[in-house]
Amino acid sequence: MKKKEDLRIVYMGTPDFAVESLKCLVEGGYNVVGVVTMPDKPVGRHQDVLQASPVKQYAVAHGLHLLQPVKLKDQAFVEELRSLQADLQIVVAFRMLPEVVWNMPPMGTFNLHASLLPQYRGAAPINWAVINGEKETGITTFFLKHEIDTGEVIQQVRIPISDTDNAGDIHDRLMMLGGRLVTETVDRILDGSIHPVPQEEITANGPLRPAPKIFKETCRMDFRTQNLKELYDFVRGLAPYPAAWCEMKDMATGKIHTLKVYETSKETGTPNETPGTVVSNGKDILKVAMTDGYLHLTEIQLTGKKRMKTADFLRGFRMTDSLMMQ
Repeated sequence: MKKKEDLRIVYMGTPDFAVESLKCLVEGGYNVVGVVTMPDKPVGRHQDVLQASPVKQYAVAHGLHLLQPVKLKDQAFVEELRSLQADLQIVVAFRMLPEVVWNMPPMGTFNLHASLLPQYRGAAPINWAVINGEKETGITTFFLKHEIDTGEVIQQVRIPISDTDNAGDIHDRLMMLGGRLVTETVDRILDGSIHPVPQEEITANGPLRPAPKIFKETCRMDFRTQNLKELYDFVRGLAPYPAAWCEMKDMATGKIHTLKVYETSKETGTPNETPGTVVSNGKDILKVAMTDGYLHLTEIQLTGKKRMKTADFLRGFRMTDSLMMQ
């Protein structure tokens, strides 16, 4: 049996979520012989500044061998990757890998996914678990195969989701747990104690729900078809990023204000107002009538302004009696 110092690991990841697992491997004395991440991303008004991914920043700071392929099937990349002679590859929040990559190391390639597979396969599992009002979620390590997020499960860790947690809260908790689960999974692969389970044999809690990529239009709030709890969970599931949004229209003038909504609270009841009507005391309350209560907007951001608490927003915004959400 190889020791962890001798096991050659190639690590693949891009965002902050992936840094913690890489950090745990490096600080734990594991032999990371290469790190694969996305090419630097153009940012800024003129897209003339290149920004390194969080994983690249960590890899450079710790002198790790770095690869940044544009295309994962590129022959030069595949040959360089093969030259690293990895025994095992680990993927955390990266891209879909071609078989020539994931099938390369003799001990396989495993992925850390931020859901309890087979639930929430896809790009945004944390967001969708909170949007759908789940009471628990977790992380899964599994071996890669052809279809995305469908490989045999190695280990899982569960955590509860409270009614006040948002996607950012769950992200941070799973990120920290994920670092520990990745090293534990490597240890179990090394000592031969793993017993991977096909996802078809795992009993899912209810029907399988997908976790597709989230786009701007996905984040639009609907005060007429979503009920109070659904919209409350919707905001939590998109906070702090990319954030739910809505349009507040002054029906008298036709002027439209676009708001990002980061935090809300629920007031159950039967409003007299038409769903979508904005109600405010002009000081610290900004709420929207729904079929089964009011959704209080407690932290918002007007286009071109800073994110702020409602009381601060109302000090600088002139309220009228004809505001409707649409």
